[in-house]
Amino acid sequence: MNNIVLVHGGFVDGSGWEGVYNILKKDGYNVSIVQNPTISLQDDVAVTKRTLAAQDGPAILVGHSYGGAVITEAGNDPKVVGLVYITAFAPDKGESVASLIQNFPSGGPVPPILPPQDGYLFLDRAKFPASFAADVGAGKTAFMADSQVPWGVEALSGKISEPAWKAKPSCYLIATDDKMIPPDAQRFMSKRAGSTVVEVKGSHAIYVSQPKPVAALIEQAAKSVKTSAAA
Repeated sequence: MNNIVLVHGGFVDGSGWEGVYNILKKDGYNVSIVQNPTISLQDDVAVTKRTLAAQDGPAILVGHSYGGAVITEAGNDPKVVGLVYITAFAPDKGESVASLIQNFPSGGPVPPILPPQDGYLFLDRAKFPASFAADVGAGKTAFMADSQVPWGVEALSGKISEPAWKAKPSCYLIATDDKMIPPDAQRFMSKRAGSTVVEVKGSHAIYVSQPKPVAALIEQAAKSVKTSAAA
């Protein structure tokens, strides 16, 4: 399976995938990066499906954080043969990112999300590095904090019609030092989805700080789908 489609989460754009992209390209994969506006789940699913439509065959669909909700819905596209969640939301039918957040385990870190401005959310710039990207270099985290993409409240409330993980194989990377999505919440979602799970010590931005284990899991997913198809 040579086609990989990468979907970013909230507050960021697709450029954070550069390290993962470079590894996958070097290993011979055809990699596409979706640039979602993160205004509404419906729009982001449509944008992702346009990228899937451009693939020359089956694809592995990868989502980070909120991107997990996007791939859970867009993954129903017939071109998608496998899903990979990178410290991501994996909602069930009728769930949204907002409803999952409400059920997070109590007592854990609280993401420094500021009150909505005109229907959009931002993270507190000063607290962004520690909460989102604690293991990313200071210069890069400052840039990420200052270049935040507004995350639409509507995107968080978008509900899943049918979760693709119920019908298609999935892998899940749990970041054990995540301060945005509690590791226990990740364990719950990955277990419910029946995902193949790996745990890696790292922040919410593990796809930026540690592209090697992220790319390795994506390649594992691609190879397992290829093996099962040949069986």
